[in-house]
Amino acid sequence: MTRGLFFSFFIRITIALAFVVAMRVWFNPRGWVLEAVLVIGWAALNAFLLARSVRQNIARLQASTAAIPERHVGVIDLSYNDFDALARAISIASDHVEHALNSASESRRELEAMIDSMQNAVVAVDSAGRIQWSNQRMQRLIPDNAAGSAVRIGRALVQTIRDPSVLECVRVALEQRIVGEGRSTSLLPGRIFEITASPMPGGGAVAVLHDITRVEQVERTQRDFVANVSHELRTPLTSISGYVETLLDHEASLSPQAREFLTTILKNATRMNRLTEDLLVMARVESSEQELHPAPIPADVLVRDAVQAMSGLVQDTEAILEIGDLTTAEVIADNDAILQVLSNLIENGIKYGQARNEPCSRIIVSAREVSDPSISIGSGGAVEFSVRDFGSGIASEHLSRIFERFYRVDKARSRESGGTGLGLAIARHMVQTHGGSIRAESELNVGSTFLFTLPKALSSAE
Repeated sequence: MTRGLFFSFFIRITIALAFVVAMRVWFNPRGWVLEAVLVIGWAALNAFLLARSVRQNIARLQASTAAIPERHVGVIDLSYNDFDALARAISIASDHVEHALNSASESRRELEAMIDSMQNAVVAVDSAGRIQWSNQRMQRLIPDNAAGSAVRIGRALVQTIRDPSVLECVRVALEQRIVGEGRSTSLLPGRIFEITASPMPGGGAVAVLHDITRVEQVERTQRDFVANVSHELRTPLTSISGYVETLLDHEASLSPQAREFLTTILKNATRMNRLTEDLLVMARVESSEQELHPAPIPADVLVRDAVQAMSGLVQDTEAILEIGDLTTAEVIADNDAILQVLSNLIENGIKYGQARNEPCSRIIVSAREVSDPSISIGSGGAVEFSVRDFGSGIASEHLSRIFERFYRVDKARSRESGGTGLGLAIARHMVQTHGGSIRAESELNVGSTFLFTLPKALSSAE
């Protein structure tokens, strides 16, 4: 007989004795005191034993419930049957929790294996900046100290990584809850890292360090090669153009066929010369060798100077170049660099902005202040410049790529017009160097608008 059955039988005997005593008192009021005392004593003993058993059962249930997160509870041995349903519920809950914990542990091991296999260094910190975990790449990246691995769980990130760029990106992710991006050249001697720090939903942040040293070396080699080749080509191309122009000046001694050949040579030499010039400019911009001298300058002055500089091309092509709405707000810009950006965009509009059934291209250049936080730059706001044409437009699939080097929407038309495919790429780099952004909007058969923003001078915003 189990302990639960014993206590149940014990209670039934107590109830029966109490009933017998009650009947005797009813039929024989005398002589019942002793029996009543015995029954009360028996009931008290029964209550004491029952209470102790209940307390023991509750203690076992509490212990089993507390152990659920750590181990499988299994079958709970109780001394009273009335707790069996609760014990079974706890055992079932324990099974579910154990299964969930096993699944979570397996997922965590898979995630750790995946992160360890990454070529990038990854480290996660809590809201206080203490390291929570890191992958093997990160542990190999930071040199060990006398106490073992420098990347230890619970250690402050600032005590492990001294690089200010990494710490600043993590700080932005922790405090502002946005993605912090940066570039580090001092974390390891001779190595360049691209840093991305993202906030985690539960607090803290995770930082990823991507080694771009090899990529930077290849790009630097390519830029040097392009710059050297372009520089070496300038002299022979200038000579070819000069000699051909000299020959074309003697029209009387040239046959029509010879003049046609010389004209073709001059046209292609001029195109090659423009390409080499654009390549040199592109190399200087990408390598940061071009020194900029930003200073406050009114936006309307930049627009008027650019329109004036393009007057010669406008006359040659019989294009219509108009000035739209302007603002006198000052922007922080290098005058020559922004004039080149506007000139490239205007020239692009003249070449490709001719509408159907129209004899010439029409371009409108404007500048306005913007207050939209998504495009404003700095605390002083921004000025948005726009160059609009009314040509055939650009298909949507090309809009995201037109600022790439040598990318052409219509290759045949671009070659025919003498384009190099570098004008928009140069414009993008120069605008970004100024801390601005550039984009294009277009609708087929309606026209295109190229827009870029520059930060306003603080004095003009006050």
